[in-house]
Amino acid sequence: MNRFTKAGLVAAALVLTQSAVNVAFAATADLPLLHRQGVVTYLSGGIGSDQSAALKDVMHKYPLVLEFAGKSNQGNEYLADVPVRITDMNGATVLNATAHGPFMLASLPDGRYKISASYEGKTQQRVIDVTSAGHARTLFLWPMQSNEST
Repeated sequence: MNRFTKAGLVAAALVLTQSAVNVAFAATADLPLLHRQGVVTYLSGGIGSDQSAALKDVMHKYPLVLEFAGKSNQGNEYLADVPVRITDMNGATVLNATAHGPFMLASLPDGRYKISASYEGKTQQRVIDVTSAGHARTLFLWPMQSNEST
């Protein structure tokens, strides 16, 4: 192998390495900011296809995934600005935050939790068991008012 071939292979390897770094950076650049409240760390967002795809790529890393949508005659649509409150079974609040998009991913200690989420004055609740060995995912779906005339 001559020195020109070696130089070409080194250059190709550098380009491929840089491409891999750029792809990894792009995936994390699209994620919303990580927040911490007490012992809970969480992400919320998913507005736009890039951020939604980035969140879906990391969902498996979080023991709790919440999804928020509205159901209308035209189908489901993602919701944002949904107040979320998570309490332990003794009633102590472990997270009180607003989901800034259709997804909220949370890491919290193993245990059983009550989750309350509200949209347009209507609150829904779920009881969820969270384990580090598992993955709990739940959808909060609210009926939407149709804007169509009958």
